[in-house]
Amino acid sequence: MKEHPNKMISSRAFSYFLQLADTLNYTKTAHLLGISQPALTQQIKKLEVKLGSPLFQTVGKQLCLTEAGVIMKEAIESIYDTLVEASEKIHDENLSTRGKITIGISASVEDCVFTDFITDYFKQFPDVAVTLFMVGRKEVWEYLEKNKIDIAILYLPDGVLNKWKGYESVRIIKDELLFLHHDENLEGKKTITYHEAQAFPWVTYPKSYFVSQVIQTAFESQEVGRPESVANFTKPNQMFRFSNETGTNTALPRSFFQAHEKEGELRAIPFEPPIAMELAFVYRKEKLNVPRISHFLNVFDKYITDEDYISRLKNKK
Repeated sequence: MKEHPNKMISSRAFSYFLQLADTLNYTKTAHLLGISQPALTQQIKKLEVKLGSPLFQTVGKQLCLTEAGVIMKEAIESIYDTLVEASEKIHDENLSTRGKITIGISASVEDCVFTDFITDYFKQFPDVAVTLFMVGRKEVWEYLEKNKIDIAILYLPDGVLNKWKGYESVRIIKDELLFLHHDENLEGKKTITYHEAQAFPWVTYPKSYFVSQVIQTAFESQEVGRPESVANFTKPNQMFRFSNETGTNTALPRSFFQAHEKEGELRAIPFEPPIAMELAFVYRKEKLNVPRISHFLNVFDKYITDEDYISRLKNKK
């Protein structure tokens, strides 16, 4: 069995060899290294014995690399280049305005504020490359758990992260589901009961989707059956358009409705009792130790302090 390279050759021998390969002069190299020439010669000889091949030869009075020496020099320089590149990446990781940030956003979330923010963020900090994935909620969680994304943006029911000890969340807004309808008879009503809402035909998310599960749980808590769905879509804009053009009804986040209210004829009314959710950033706790992640979140906080999230939705670009 071959010996492990770390047991074969010391890093000092590599550095001595590389310096000698550069100067091709024992006296000059020993001076540069601050050691005696016999000590240098001894280290090079040990290295050659370990490798089983001479690394230097004398042609006339000139010291030259052997073929094995050339191979060794190229290999060590390649390793040094890799180490330098790794050092630079580690350095960039520790900078707040350089590096990469990967974000996963649930397809049920209106993305316009985040897209606008990332656009503005890039203008201020062009050395930070931000990637935004819009996928299903299940995929967002999978990416988060497998560390494929740095930050998730999704809807959370109250207290859900108590079960996820390794994660933290930062609320973006407190949101709720609204009943979107076409019925003039509901005009003037301040709220709608689950029983009243059940009587209408709905367009909803697929049953496996988070918002559908939230609706089902809310209805079951009031001992009311799940609303009948005539169609299912995976994105809120699809549901909004279908509902608007077919006269069916749906339930979508207040924030989404406020962003798209003028695009259709739908009316909105809150449920009684309310179906509350919160839109939040979710991330692994250790991510806040990465300067660019904490910087990104801090800049976003200032962004919605300057103009609140709902106002930005209504004034979306």
